Amino acid sequence: MQFDPSRQSKADNYNLITSLVVPRPIAWITSLSKAGVPNLAPFSYFNVVGSDPPYVVVSIGQRSSGEPKDTARNIQDTGVFVVNLVTEELLAAMNISAADFPAEESEATAAGLDLSPGIHVTAPRLAAAQASLECRLHQVLPLGSNQLVIAEVVLFHVADQLLDPQQHVADFSPIGRLGSPSLYCRTSDRFEVPRLSHAQWRQQT
Repeated sequence: MQFDPSRQSKADNYNLITSLVVPRPIAWITSLSKAGVPNLAPFSYFNVVGSDPPYVVVSIGQRSSGEPKDTARNIQDTGVFVVNLVTEELLAAMNISAADFPAEESEATAAGLDLSPGIHVTAPRLAAAQASLECRLHQVLPLGSNQLVIAEVVLFHVADQLLDPQQHVADFSPIGRLGSPSLYCRTSDRFEVPRLSHAQWRQQT
């Protein structure tokens, strides 16, 4: 079958694309309002787009009222945020933080999560997160009803137990987002496929 997005509802397009482009990493973003209230919210329109220097992108939709979400407003007001990666023991807390809390109420407090100060940014990070990325805003691009946030990673926080003797990340298993509205996956089932050079490929043919 073929589906023409211009002939479908927004809900149908959302359900289709979020069920096909999987799994998606989850950016559990901490930010601060101009009033100093910590905000915490998960977004799965998220990925890394560069390493020299490291850049990430996060696409943030609007509220049902058409108003910008608190995270988008905070990032544009302060120019900084932190991406916390979600592991399975934090899934229940992440689900709480996805609720439509008012701007003056902190999701981190509601979810019983402690915050730690940022080092290079004013936004806090989640103390319980095994990995966090301190980010500085580079640009915001409007994409329909979404805001595409492009940001440079200015500091990595990585839990000691995730690092092997060569300081490589090992045994890190964040959860991923699958189809709408509430399907997730584990990343602990893995396999390795070594890359081939052209010469190696020629030897096999």
